[in-house]
Amino acid sequence: MTTMNPTPAALPAALAEPTVPVRRSWIALIFAANLGVWMAFFTPIQVLLPEQVARIAPGDKEAMLAVVTGLGALAAVLANPLAGALSDRTVLRLAGRHLGRRHVWTASGAVLGALALVLLARQDSIAGVALAWVAAQVCFNAMLASLTAALPDRVPVAQRGGVSGWVGIPQALGLVVGAVLVTAVVTGNAAGYAAVALAVLLLSLPFTLLTADDPLPREHRPALRLRGLLASLWISPRRHPDFAWAWFTRFLVQTGNALGTLYLLYFLADGVRVPDPQGALLVLILLYTLGMMLTAVVAGRLSDRSGRRKVFVIVSGLIMAVAALLLAAAPVWPMAVAAALLLGAGYGVYLAVDAALITQVLPAATNRAKDLGVINIANSAPQVLGPALSAPIVVHLGGYPTLYAATAVVTLLGSALVLKIRSVP
Repeated sequence: MTTMNPTPAALPAALAEPTVPVRRSWIALIFAANLGVWMAFFTPIQVLLPEQVARIAPGDKEAMLAVVTGLGALAAVLANPLAGALSDRTVLRLAGRHLGRRHVWTASGAVLGALALVLLARQDSIAGVALAWVAAQVCFNAMLASLTAALPDRVPVAQRGGVSGWVGIPQALGLVVGAVLVTAVVTGNAAGYAAVALAVLLLSLPFTLLTADDPLPREHRPALRLRGLLASLWISPRRHPDFAWAWFTRFLVQTGNALGTLYLLYFLADGVRVPDPQGALLVLILLYTLGMMLTAVVAGRLSDRSGRRKVFVIVSGLIMAVAALLLAAAPVWPMAVAAALLLGAGYGVYLAVDAALITQVLPAATNRAKDLGVINIANSAPQVLGPALSAPIVVHLGGYPTLYAATAVVTLLGSALVLKIRSVP
């Protein structure tokens, strides 16, 4: 006798394909939670860590920053999919009531990550900075894994482009808000870390307290065995080719992003030679964010209405490649301003539409957070590879013009390979 798979109607809410559009209040709360986690990721990388590393090792700041950020990114590569897999298997009860499987990871990641930032502020050695940053990356990637899964968990396919646009904006806005917070509102490196830690808690915890989180019935929980858990992180490209191409295209585009942004503060100081590199960096971040906010939600909604994803990804890659080539050709302040606006516009289109595309090629509803965690490796791994490539390019292979030319090539290649995906138009 053949056992039939359950029909979609028989699936519990935690595993069923969502059909009810999410409300504006839900979008606002997940927007805030993502703003908090991206502040925690990018404000240290762009502002606080470079300052801290330069103070500890001024003569070798580029290499030491690469070590710290590379180790943090390596921790993220491992933590995100593992936390996602555990989230997929989370079954909790409190006072006889079943709890959801995502919010506990979001809340605990925020609290423990905030503590890690406070610890990071107290470090006065490169080893201490690296260890504390690794701890922060583990916590915030657990938080990110659960937040990322909310999109396929709660948002219908026809609404995902627009919602992805809103969810993507904090990736840039978090850096702007964070940069303003640690340069204009508070002073000092330690106070900056503390301010970011507090912001993470205030922005993310309301989402966990005020929105629904469907519980996973115990009978639908995948087996929790270490060997099987680790084996599940491998998703066969032969069985799931569209997922594999989606991962590879994301990896290449994010590698281009890592090449172009890691040394931006040093580029402004040593390449463009602006008198106030930190102030100039803030201006570029603001322009980048403006470009992203102008395009992300609009492109996502246009993609929803047309039902097409790939053409938007390709156009976004072209825009970002042009921006990088401007920096390679003319490392002067007016060109940097134009490039920042273009790069933000292109990245806004990319984040909104590619995020929606990826949710449509996930292999199974039972493993959404884990599979998205594997996708998030394509976001984190370039942070490991980026420093390894950027440092020798800047020091030995032609400097910043070569770096930004390489950024353009890698980004363009990544966006073009989206054509290999067959199941999504």
